[in-house]
Amino acid sequence: MASSIGDEKTVNPVLRISQLDALELNKALEQLVWSQFTSCFHGFKPGVLAHFEPEVKAFLCLILWRFTVYSKNATVGQAILNIQYKNNLSQTEKYQPLSKHQKLWYLLFTVGGRWLEERCYDLFSNHQQQSFCKIKSYISFGAGLLKLCGLLNFLIFLRKGTFATLTERILGIRSVFCKPQSVRQVGFEYMNRELLWHGFAEFLIYLLPLINIQKLKLKISSWCLPVEGLSNSENTLASHSRECSLCGEWPTMPHTIGCPHVFCYYCIKSNYLFDMYFTCPKCGSEVHTLQPLKYKIEMTELH
Repeated sequence: MASSIGDEKTVNPVLRISQLDALELNKALEQLVWSQFTSCFHGFKPGVLAHFEPEVKAFLCLILWRFTVYSKNATVGQAILNIQYKNNLSQTEKYQPLSKHQKLWYLLFTVGGRWLEERCYDLFSNHQQQSFCKIKSYISFGAGLLKLCGLLNFLIFLRKGTFATLTERILGIRSVFCKPQSVRQVGFEYMNRELLWHGFAEFLIYLLPLINIQKLKLKISSWCLPVEGLSNSENTLASHSRECSLCGEWPTMPHTIGCPHVFCYYCIKSNYLFDMYFTCPKCGSEVHTLQPLKYKIEMTELH
């Protein structure tokens, strides 16, 4: 039943970027499964899996192969991207699933080849005999030759767009879309709203550093709380100088800026250094002259 349905499917070529994305998703899944598996052994003695790591990785990859390529003719990354493997050795242009022999050879080349490379390196690295050294050199030469063939296959893949890996080319399996790719329906309402808010946020980020927030706050407070009945005479200044107009505390080293208000020396000096156009927060007067207050104010006046 499934095969008859598969025969009716037409072949839809897959883009190069989609095939490469599927390979990257497969690698990410293998790393995720391995990290989750090793987290189960955090309470055990360190290095308990070191001696059997190639076999454990091969067993996990075997499980993944059983529930992906063997049962669905697609890896996990391909299934996410709506891609399947097609038997490219068949003469028909209709979709043909992989044969059982192709699936087994795929397992042997991918899982078995990786296990053999890792295990042979561990076996021959501890032996210094001449025969073992020759075998190791032959294996290294074979591995290098396979990597060179893989590089050539990748260059051909970039040129023609088929058979992303050397295993696919040897076995004659090709990546195709499971279903015809329909025209993508794009809604621009959400996109326009996001572009508008991002543009507004960038405008604020550019504009806010140019605005003197402290000066604006002091200006608004001077409008909301106007001061009346104050003269510019020194006696009036002395009688109303029991608190700093900036910090609200008893003025330390009181100074004036030419208006009927008094400031701590450090308060007015720091604000004036920060803003050359500083104005009094009480009356809005600009800094004309920064002079110390001549009259002494006794602490007993507070009582």
